[in-house]
Amino acid sequence: MTNDFPQALTIAGTDSGGGAGISADFKTIQMRGVFATMVVVAVTAQNTLGVQDALAMPPKLIDEQFSSLAADFKIRACKTGMLADPLRVKTVVNNLKRYDFGPLTVDPVMIAKGGAKLLSDDAISVVREQLLPLADLITPNLPEAEELAQMQITKEAEMEAAGQRLQSMGAKNVLVKGGHFSSDDEANDFVLLADGHSFWMTAKRKQTRNTHGTGDTISSCITAELAKGKSMEDALKIGKAYVEATIKQGINVGHGHGPLNHWAKIRSDNNEL
Repeated sequence: MTNDFPQALTIAGTDSGGGAGISADFKTIQMRGVFATMVVVAVTAQNTLGVQDALAMPPKLIDEQFSSLAADFKIRACKTGMLADPLRVKTVVNNLKRYDFGPLTVDPVMIAKGGAKLLSDDAISVVREQLLPLADLITPNLPEAEELAQMQITKEAEMEAAGQRLQSMGAKNVLVKGGHFSSDDEANDFVLLADGHSFWMTAKRKQTRNTHGTGDTISSCITAELAKGKSMEDALKIGKAYVEATIKQGINVGHGHGPLNHWAKIRSDNNEL
């Protein structure tokens, strides 16, 4: 039957270096056995050393991409990544209200690993006030969680408090990623589900520079699993396991912060996930 195969959508910016953004999303979604589609919000000149230039797409072209996908595909889950500026965030929000593309995962790409802001304050406000309430899941790293929840996070108890605050602002489920706690031997992520159940996901750290695109990868893996009909809890746990595998089964590409190995395999107790 036409459109019976699981399909997912990433709404984000490109990475010419192939390690993050739509590039990472596509590799991940396809590796997880789901057909990937895209709405390009911005194009970047980027490699493992950094971002050299970027160009945001005209809002009309963003609208047309959404319309084109809605006319032909049966998208079962979607995610957002880097959304460039307030105008593009609002354009994406309007389209997400117009079309039903299944559960929405918001990866609020606004703070780089080095601490630099990737979105202006007014764009962050639009994400907080208009995009976050649409989210079935939001997946901030610690600086992004601080910015959105408007609080400081220096310990795990504050990660839990931030998760509760983000949920009270409209996000149904929350994943607060703890990777920025650089002194820890483990990467601990806090999950707060829509029904109030919470838990921690833990992985041992591997000392490596090749972690470019981890946020894009976990959010797109979760999106792929949701498109296959997995529960939110199972999708989150598979996402965590997949990202851990992409780091442990690493590859060496480029001269800076290298990409993950999106060919990585993970296994459940009985069969491949």
